[in-house]
Amino acid sequence: MCPVLLGVQFSKLRAFQAEFAVVFCVCAEQVLEQADYLYSCAETEKLYQLLLQYKDSEDAEYLWRLAWASRDLAVLPNTEAECKKQLMFKGFEYAKKALEKDEKCFAAHKWYAVCLSDVGEYQGVKVKIGNSYIIREHLERAVELNPKDATSFHILGHWCFAFAELPWYQRKVAAVIFSSPPKSTYKEALEFFLKAEEVDPNFYSKNLLMLGKTYMGMKDKEMALFFLTKAKEYPAHTLEDKEVHGEAVDLLKKLG
Repeated sequence: MCPVLLGVQFSKLRAFQAEFAVVFCVCAEQVLEQADYLYSCAETEKLYQLLLQYKDSEDAEYLWRLAWASRDLAVLPNTEAECKKQLMFKGFEYAKKALEKDEKCFAAHKWYAVCLSDVGEYQGVKVKIGNSYIIREHLERAVELNPKDATSFHILGHWCFAFAELPWYQRKVAAVIFSSPPKSTYKEALEFFLKAEEVDPNFYSKNLLMLGKTYMGMKDKEMALFFLTKAKEYPAHTLEDKEVHGEAVDLLKKLG
């Protein structure tokens, strides 16, 4: 073949490859935008079906979203117990793969931590407490990579709150198994919940609820009433918002 013609063909091939790459990039952006839109509308099943098409993707952006969608589908009230368990473990595998593909993706660290916590519920107290060290490490890494993500601070607050309220029998198990079992305080939990509000005020009804519960734990009735009232009055767009509303109402009754 004439070298000149060969050069022309290679030039056309490179142009086609460049064009294809641009089209693929645009398509990828559109899929991710659609996924985020479905999440904002609480269209969990549609979100899951959309992202499931990309379960073999090498892109962490698809994979961590699929982990999150799997988890959201698992916690829907009409999801059967065995299906819920399968979705939780699948979600963890997607999050793990996302982290393997991009260690610098803050969302991969965040959802790996969340999903690891979820599967720990099926693996007993020993595994659950052992996982807690890893969970905190990944949440702290998520915050380090993106200090503007309010949900990472919220989840860290939840981690601290859980260990501040750890039942006595689990503390006993932890003390027997681990030389220095994980521990935290309401004060530490409060710092993370407040930081989440600082980053993105009123972003999440559950953060307001947890602020109220944390102040209750600290015996600060005035601040507990303030945040529980905010949680109660938060617009209920999702099932979780409705659950938060109900819990806030109950806690406000207890506080009188």
